[in-house]
Amino acid sequence: MKKLSAVLGIFLFFAVAVNAQESAKAETAGGAEMTFDSEVIDYGTISQNADGVRTFKFTNTGNAPLIISNAKGSCGCTVPTWPKQPINPGEKGEIKVKYATNRTGPINKSVTVTSNASTPTKVLRIKGNVLVKETSPVMKDENSLSPKAVN
Repeated sequence: MKKLSAVLGIFLFFAVAVNAQESAKAETAGGAEMTFDSEVIDYGTISQNADGVRTFKFTNTGNAPLIISNAKGSCGCTVPTWPKQPINPGEKGEIKVKYATNRTGPINKSVTVTSNASTPTKVLRIKGNVLVKETSPVMKDENSLSPKAVN
């Protein structure tokens, strides 16, 4: 009799655990959903010290308010700002990213967004190339050793 009770107890435990997992899946089947117009922004080729602000646009395509809890750049040169208020179903939002264009060379950075969406972590990318800003040519004055700008 004890063996039968133990087997029934184990069976009941697994039945409750499976039911709890199914309930959790049903809860996350709905909810907030973040759908981006594009998950990659290409800066193209830009000059050094150019405007480094770009915008990722998204829509909450879910059925619950979307709350973004954090957005973090892959380095200090990539700084995101995001809406702090909930985005209701059907509403649009923006995540702005400022890249420090005083750095020259290729851009290949990411922004990790954390939210209550069905996919709680989303990685966005920025790419491009920052070229050294050209300066005025310099030539020496015949009568002096100091350089002077060419007009």
